[in-house]
Amino acid sequence: MIQEQELQGSPEYYSRLPVEPVKKLKFSKNNAFQVELRRRVDAFFRNTGRRERDCVQMYVKTAILLLGFAAFYLLLVFFAQTWWQALPLSILLGLVAAGIGFNIQHDGGHQAYSNIPWVNQLMGMTIELIGGSYYNWRWQHTVFHHIYVNITEHDTDLDIGIFGRLTPHQQWRPFHQWQHYYLWLLYGLMGIKWQLYDDFHSVLTKQMGDHQYPRPQGWDLVIFLGGKATFLSLVFGIPLFFHPIWVVLVFYGVAASVFGVVLSIVFQLAHAVEEAEFPLPQKDTGRIDNDWAMHQVETTVNFSRYNPVITWFLGGLNFQVEHHLFPRICHVNYPAISQLVEETCQEFGVKYIEHKSFWAGVVSHFRWLRRMGMKNFDPTQHLVSRTKLGA
Repeated sequence: MIQEQELQGSPEYYSRLPVEPVKKLKFSKNNAFQVELRRRVDAFFRNTGRRERDCVQMYVKTAILLLGFAAFYLLLVFFAQTWWQALPLSILLGLVAAGIGFNIQHDGGHQAYSNIPWVNQLMGMTIELIGGSYYNWRWQHTVFHHIYVNITEHDTDLDIGIFGRLTPHQQWRPFHQWQHYYLWLLYGLMGIKWQLYDDFHSVLTKQMGDHQYPRPQGWDLVIFLGGKATFLSLVFGIPLFFHPIWVVLVFYGVAASVFGVVLSIVFQLAHAVEEAEFPLPQKDTGRIDNDWAMHQVETTVNFSRYNPVITWFLGGLNFQVEHHLFPRICHVNYPAISQLVEETCQEFGVKYIEHKSFWAGVVSHFRWLRRMGMKNFDPTQHLVSRTKLGA
């Protein structure tokens, strides 16, 4: 069982998928930590009788989120008549859309929802409902992010264009000195950009960040075009039959901005904070010093592990360490295996990092943005400060 599953999420695992990395890096081959951790997690599920996938809690959560999405959409489009009715409904719709992404789509896309492939694909395709592309997400998230976490010019999730500098190794621009103030507002616009621009641009240019990737073809292209047509019909086509265009645009902007802010901040709290590592591969060999599993842990930070409300809404993405190590385990299991993961990290001398609360993570991200906005920031200072923080 270990041999079959210990590589889930690793470069070797993704090499078996229909999509493969364009830029390959090498990790240290000393995987004793990963093997032992996988053995202990396997033993946990075997001894407790818990299911790694097809969890009842997940099916119940799916029903709640999809019904909530349908209810808020119908109320907003067909029943709201005043701004004070439409505004809270737009905010709630944006939050539920984010919840679908965190929970249903994310688990489905990682094959963590079910043991049945078509169920995983169906759940993964809910991203089309909230403005994304299942095909593009598999490349950007499961390949370019999960393999190359926090590696500049490899992890596409670190690339937010010229407007922000998230790593010590990205180019500094004069206006970055104010990024710890203005980026919070731009996070909302990133939701709109993602829904209306990014996927089309990537498909037309065959480019994601610094990576080239193949355009969708066959059924992938049919799903891509059908998904975009469905989303644009829900957001603009149907509402324009009942409301003036300015009303549709305003309240779409509200919902999409809420959606964008929530998604962006949750990602940043996991990776773009003071305590996370931002390693670079050796220039001559392209090798990362740590093995893959250690790299995942030390580039990732948990937050609010003991807050059940945050855990429920975020789909366990406050347990990012556990997710990056075991992306094919349903997120409802992360709280149960978290202590086991932490103890194993301590035994192997691997830094297991967490913020006790959501706000502690927000403050750390704010400080990190401020430091990355400094013109003369020395990347080596990051390692010194992490030592002082006890990370």
